[in-house]
Amino acid sequence: MISPRKLFFLVLAGSLALPWPCSAAPVEKEQQLGPLIQDFDLTLSPGHRTEMVGPLFYSETKETATLLAFPPLFSITRDPGMDSTEVDFAYPVITYRRYGTEHRWHFMEVLSYAGGEDQAHTNTTRSTFYPFFFRQRSGDTNEDYSALAPFYGHVKHRLFKDEIFFAMFPLYARTRKGDVITENYLYPFYHQRHGNGLEGWQLWPFLGHEHKEPTTRTNRFGDPELVPGHDRRFALWPVYLNTLSGLGTTNARQEKALMPFYSLVRSPQRDSTTVGWPFITHVIDRENHYNEWQTPWPVIEFARGEGKTTSRIWPFYSHAQTTNLESRFCPWLLYKYNRVKVDTLERTRTRIALYLYSDVTEKNTQTGTAFNRRDLWPLYTWRREPNGNRRLQILAPVEPIVPNNRSLERDYSPMWSLWRSEYNATSKASCQSLLWNLFRQETAPGTKKDSLLFGLFQYHSTPEGVSRRWFYFPAHQTRRAPQTAPKSK
Repeated sequence: MISPRKLFFLVLAGSLALPWPCSAAPVEKEQQLGPLIQDFDLTLSPGHRTEMVGPLFYSETKETATLLAFPPLFSITRDPGMDSTEVDFAYPVITYRRYGTEHRWHFMEVLSYAGGEDQAHTNTTRSTFYPFFFRQRSGDTNEDYSALAPFYGHVKHRLFKDEIFFAMFPLYARTRKGDVITENYLYPFYHQRHGNGLEGWQLWPFLGHEHKEPTTRTNRFGDPELVPGHDRRFALWPVYLNTLSGLGTTNARQEKALMPFYSLVRSPQRDSTTVGWPFITHVIDRENHYNEWQTPWPVIEFARGEGKTTSRIWPFYSHAQTTNLESRFCPWLLYKYNRVKVDTLERTRTRIALYLYSDVTEKNTQTGTAFNRRDLWPLYTWRREPNGNRRLQILAPVEPIVPNNRSLERDYSPMWSLWRSEYNATSKASCQSLLWNLFRQETAPGTKKDSLLFGLFQYHSTPEGVSRRWFYFPAHQTRRAPQTAPKSK
């Protein structure tokens, strides 16, 4: 009997072996045979595209990549130059990705299978039926594990932990993160924790205590670095909290809280005092040079100083600014503006009514080039690349909410793209398409092509002359006289 996993890979292998119209001997260039076949060159990059039966099938070649798609059911992209393959079955139900030796397929992120070589060139495979079954097999048997939740299992490098062992969870579980080991009994109520200079326990939510001495460790450059210590206590969490962090450093920080009456933070760089949490909070930040009042946070907040300026009365108005960050809304969800500046990159985004309208600009302040994207949900999405290329799509019911999703653009965008417009800033070529090429126009310096009713009427103008086709047959052709240079007197 063939297992479901083997059956999947047999179907996948069969699909990869199918002949591809875009990689086989192509039909006559720029062929248009009604709604059945539309064949044309790409505008934004060197390549070719064939569309059949409106949005239900297309194939495309671009540089070293080939794409075959039956929207919205299936698409496959192969790029020998990148040694990669991407397959979607009714995305996001089933997907397959391969990059070099690494591969992964999944069913709704619940059932997945992945494998490949790690940096040590050790082949590893993983099988997951989340959250019940986890299995890994590796060339290094020390990395093998199996787990069947909640009964018994051992997992490595999953769920943000280096190691996890459990038996009849939540009765018992042991986790390791670095050198810190936590043993849980009847999770999350009782645990014991120990590590390098660390000891702790808790009977949540009644009592807990954890202490860590300052230690050193070797970083990736081989140099020793300090790991700060801490001392944490709580009683009737979160009523009483007492934490001392940053031990061994010049910025030891003490936090005390008796909720909801008061909360204190004291350190050489920052003091914070809260009375009647969360109603009145005063912050003095000596490191970033600002004072802040919150009454209560996050409804009303005012900060003034060199490192931060904030004025917020939520949900009516807010403006916050630091050296590299800026945000503004007026009122909340109706208008929002964000700016981030890091090194040579400056990114700004303006939104109206959450996703109704969005304008994103990413500018390289060193070269002056910029990427710009504008979305008006669900009417259109428009973008301009740093090289000046532009693209407009009407309609766009999902793209503004999930931008830059290649699977979505391959499998679903062709279904509802009533109007497409592209412009190549380098070649000065452009194209426009209405209703899956019911009307199509292509222009370039010195040339123009018009097609109406899926090519039933065609017009082609070049420096050599003008030709027309009616009902797919040549109807009229006019040749232009060659231009000669004027005679000198």
